[in-house]
Amino acid sequence: MSADTVFSFTVAEETGERLDLLVAKHGELSRTQSATLIANGHVLVNGARQKASYRAEAADAVHVTVPAPPGRDVVPENIPLDIVYEDEHLLVVNKAAGMVVHPAPGNWSGTLVNALMGRGEPLAEGGGEDRAGLVHRLDKDTSGLLVVAKTDASHRVLSSALAARQVTRRYVAVCWGHLTGDALTVDKPIARDPRDRTRMAIVQTGKAARTDFTRLARFDSVDLLRAHLHTGRTHQIRIHLSSVGHPVIGDDTYGGGGGRKLAALPPRRHFLHAAWLRFKHPVSGEVVDLRSPLPLDLRQSLAVLSDMPELATHQDPLDVFGFYLTDEPPVRAPRDADD
Repeated sequence: MSADTVFSFTVAEETGERLDLLVAKHGELSRTQSATLIANGHVLVNGARQKASYRAEAADAVHVTVPAPPGRDVVPENIPLDIVYEDEHLLVVNKAAGMVVHPAPGNWSGTLVNALMGRGEPLAEGGGEDRAGLVHRLDKDTSGLLVVAKTDASHRVLSSALAARQVTRRYVAVCWGHLTGDALTVDKPIARDPRDRTRMAIVQTGKAARTDFTRLARFDSVDLLRAHLHTGRTHQIRIHLSSVGHPVIGDDTYGGGGGRKLAALPPRRHFLHAAWLRFKHPVSGEVVDLRSPLPLDLRQSLAVLSDMPELATHQDPLDVFGFYLTDEPPVRAPRDADD
């Protein structure tokens, strides 16, 4: 049986906002779910119960307990998936933006795990039923390549390889503003934000986290980056870029949400895509090298940001900017000649 989910937050600038709206926002819940939790006494404000209509005040401490549904099973669902590699030991999914990876409060259905189970294929059990087969994760609004193990043996080998940094994961990101140079390494520890448990943050007592960034092109208001993960902390790329003052565009959580129309991004979408995955097969030892071209929404955004409309219909604009040429120096877009 799953454990209860608990989170807390302190009211800052939301003074006067209804309690049910605040809980829904911080817990990624619907307003109905939030109101039900409040009515059932699972939400405390400064240690006391309040009504859903309570108007929050600055510095209010809100504590929320989301009870785990008794005996909840993960239900297989018939949801189409883009499988880019599969054999009897593992598969690799090209996950769409907007899909949650595994069931959790507020997202008990429609997840990648529900879809995987709906295929009727074996999945590793090492991570538990709600994370069946998952070797690593991607954020809900991050698209791209994700490894799933079909057997427990494959799961153990792949998880160990990931921990030993033997799985190469490279992402494409677009950030606001311009880095000070063409290469940047951010090595800052990450943990739950002590002021808002729904977010992650740079915390000196957190887990070590390192990301290497390479600028591939510089446009008027943004940089196109290749990000190489050395660790796999939750929201790592997004937090590291935000911490140096250059958040991922479209990232409402970590400061990059403004200018969405300028970036031609759809609602609730940030410009982050797991484009390149490379690892040794857990059984054969052969190198598996997979690439995921930019999806249509990000191609269209890049075409607008770069003022290169032809990128919207290019098979993989990442080739234009040398994303896969890791031993080559960064290249710049043609329009940067006068910068």
